[in-house]
Amino acid sequence: MSKLPVKNISGDRVGEFDVPDALLIYDKGAQAVHEAVLAHRVNVRAGTASTLGKGAVAGSGKKPWKQKGTGRARAGYQQSPVWRGGGVAFGPKPRVLEQKLPKKVARLAFRRAFSEKISAGEVTVLDSLTLEAPRTKTIADLMKSLEAYSGALIVLDAADKNISLAVRNIPDVAVTTASHVHTYELLRYPQVLVTKAGMDVLTQRLQQSVSGRAA
Repeated sequence: MSKLPVKNISGDRVGEFDVPDALLIYDKGAQAVHEAVLAHRVNVRAGTASTLGKGAVAGSGKKPWKQKGTGRARAGYQQSPVWRGGGVAFGPKPRVLEQKLPKKVARLAFRRAFSEKISAGEVTVLDSLTLEAPRTKTIADLMKSLEAYSGALIVLDAADKNISLAVRNIPDVAVTTASHVHTYELLRYPQVLVTKAGMDVLTQRLQQSVSGRAA
């Protein structure tokens, strides 16, 4: 069993959360993590970069000057890529950027990334986290009490509007749900703060991954 510290919003340790070792993995999955990160970074790109080639730049086909006798290099048209204001040679065009990741690879990557986080002591379980109003100061005080100065990912069991609004003004702090958190998010943030209810969802997700069902 791997034991995770359970803390309250004041940063006091109030218990432990046991994670079965059978759910964690350390001997494989490093390549899967690499592929998952690459796939995520590719899939968030818009692919809308576009440039004008020489045929799309406005201008006439008249030669800027005669071919010989001027002492200057020959030039055939003003839209040449070598000229300022001309077209772009081999520039990008809008394209679909999509990299699909097999489900088994994605599940393996998530297990390995989460296991490494636990091994590094970068996962903390919160006994509860609720806000009656979207107060940013409450979350800022929580980060301070847990010494998460470099940033943190807050993982809930279900979406909470007040927490989402309170978090969005704090740099390097994000909130997500246990069913939607992915490998890149785990690696992106130095600390992972999971509520007890969220940890139960994550445990079920890891169990499904071990059994081969969709996670």
